[in-house]
Amino acid sequence: MSSETVLANANIVLPDEVVHGSVLIRDGKIAAVERGSTRAGEDLGGDYLIPGLVELHTDHLEGHYAPRPKVRWNPLAAVLAHDAQVATAGITTVFDALRVGLDEDSEMNAQDMRKLADAIEEGVTNDRLRADHFIHLRCEVSAPDCLEGFALFDNDDRVRMASLMDHAPGQRQFVNLETYAYYYQRRLKLTNQEFEEFCNRRIAESRKNAPPHRAAISASCKARGIVLASHDDATAAHVDEAVAQGIRVAEFPTTHEAAKASRQAGLGVLMGAPNVVRGGSHSGNVSARKLAEDGLLDMLSSDYIPFSLIQSAFFLGEVVDVISLPQAVAMVSKKPADAVGLTDRGTIEPGRRADLVRVRVDEHIPVVRTVWREGRRVA
Repeated sequence: MSSETVLANANIVLPDEVVHGSVLIRDGKIAAVERGSTRAGEDLGGDYLIPGLVELHTDHLEGHYAPRPKVRWNPLAAVLAHDAQVATAGITTVFDALRVGLDEDSEMNAQDMRKLADAIEEGVTNDRLRADHFIHLRCEVSAPDCLEGFALFDNDDRVRMASLMDHAPGQRQFVNLETYAYYYQRRLKLTNQEFEEFCNRRIAESRKNAPPHRAAISASCKARGIVLASHDDATAAHVDEAVAQGIRVAEFPTTHEAAKASRQAGLGVLMGAPNVVRGGSHSGNVSARKLAEDGLLDMLSSDYIPFSLIQSAFFLGEVVDVISLPQAVAMVSKKPADAVGLTDRGTIEPGRRADLVRVRVDEHIPVVRTVWREGRRVA
């Protein structure tokens, strides 16, 4: 039996403009978009109606699973808590980033990542989740156990994306050793000599492991149709390497040079939404706002703060003159969806999934009032 819902009296954010009108939802899909107050239905009171957000890289799930040192929460409960938070932030499609290849000081292991993946699978199978969940493998290619962890996901069809990263000192995000010391020496409480030994060990691991691990994971992703991303590229040489490996998305380039080279090479440039909201990178890297001003920004990710994704969409147009609201919304919906081949969602037009978010803006802060996924109210 066919079901219909009408969302009326909304300011609808379309790909190229904002119009006042209504959206007809039929059987989980958008059936029509009509201008003006022509239909009766659920009155949205002039609030914005935008596409459901598509999040490609969030590290947020781990914090629910391991909220304190030596504490492990029930994996399914952790996934449910994470899911509720992303959905109420307007995210209807989320790629949960799970680590493959762990630091020697990590309290978690590869089996913890597999437990979380299994919990995601269980939540999807039993229709327990509000958002549509996929898996993004964050592959630390310098780590000795990277391929061992990757192998735990060999038969997992929910893996749709993988990123190649190397957080060894002197590499990419941590070209500046002072920044690396801020992250690691203080956290691990190392003396200067211990920190030097730690750095030398990590550098040696990177030189030994990164090249073969990059090659093996790239080949596997190509064979399985998994979208591959680079991570923290800093130079044109890094981008050349990424292109040779079949990379399609450049995640968090750390310099203007790398972002420009990525764009010229046809890669989608993804930056952190917190970078937009804060006005700069917490690591001192290139500003996402600057990249947007220069036409070098394609997509945004909430990274570590789920709400920052919708916040950045409504904020970016206020601080960057060349970015309109429809363009900013596309950076958190259509463009990331297209980048991973999810062409059934990401924009408000007939035939697309009815993944929709009702938003009111109060004092420059978006307030998420209602979220629909495939026409079903989930928040």
